[in-house]
Amino acid sequence: MASSTENEKSVNPVLRISQLDALELNKALEQLLWSQFTSCFHGFKPGALAHFEPEVKAFLCLILWKFTICSKNATVGQAILNIQYKNNLSQTEKYQPMSKHQKLWYLILTVGGRWLEERCYDLFSNRQQQSLSKIKSCISFGSGFLKLCGLVNFLIFLQKGTFATLTERILGIRSVFCKPQSVRQIGFEYMNRELLWHGFAEFLIYLLPLINVQKLKLKISSWCLPITGLSNSENTLAAHCRECSLCGEWPTMPHTIGCPHVFCYYCIKSNFLFDMYFTCPKCGSEVHSLQPLKYKIEMTELRV
Repeated sequence: MASSTENEKSVNPVLRISQLDALELNKALEQLLWSQFTSCFHGFKPGALAHFEPEVKAFLCLILWKFTICSKNATVGQAILNIQYKNNLSQTEKYQPMSKHQKLWYLILTVGGRWLEERCYDLFSNRQQQSLSKIKSCISFGSGFLKLCGLVNFLIFLQKGTFATLTERILGIRSVFCKPQSVRQIGFEYMNRELLWHGFAEFLIYLLPLINVQKLKLKISSWCLPITGLSNSENTLAAHCRECSLCGEWPTMPHTIGCPHVFCYYCIKSNFLFDMYFTCPKCGSEVHSLQPLKYKIEMTELRV
């Protein structure tokens, strides 16, 4: 029992890729939270949050800190990957949670530092006084120096695999696995499905313009409604001149193509211009000649 309890309290080192994944998940969550929050103000005047944007972002990050670092010793990205922060100043290999001072300084360095940088830039951007310009130059120099230190820290992290950010190194907190982890395995099933689908989509995009969809549609409709034969009375143009074979309405400027069926002029002309090998959807006859229908229809036939 004692050995099992000791194993549960022991910590496991975290791979570099897992620590970087946790940082990317944290950034994605912050962006998602900010976009969801700003969507609530779409009905307001444009730029309503512009004057208070640094404060609103700091308040949202404060809420995240309260329910992540303060309560669980881990960010959202770390919680997803089963990672926690360990107090590396305890000088023990067993897991020790972050102290209250480390949590508070984590809040000041991450949320407070970001707010100070954004707010100071807004305050001193339009000021021309000599004293304020000196403060602005000092803040710019400090921001650049911290970014340089962050770059150096990242290079050290790539070599040693600990302290992915400068804040972690300053506070002495290290990412560890909460539970024993197996070797990181990457499955390629999802990637294979994506590659297969993209290849199939590119093939369809290349193939579809070469297919005459209109002609294929008319051919299928002629198969679904086969014409077995026409009687002598139905073979006359008078029996079919009351309905356009394409639109199904009373034919406007009726024309024929050499078969016993009648078409509107604009229907048959547009289809023939679109497809030189256009065929009648009723009987499958090709367009031999487009001629106007010369037939007198009595007004009494309109009631039929």
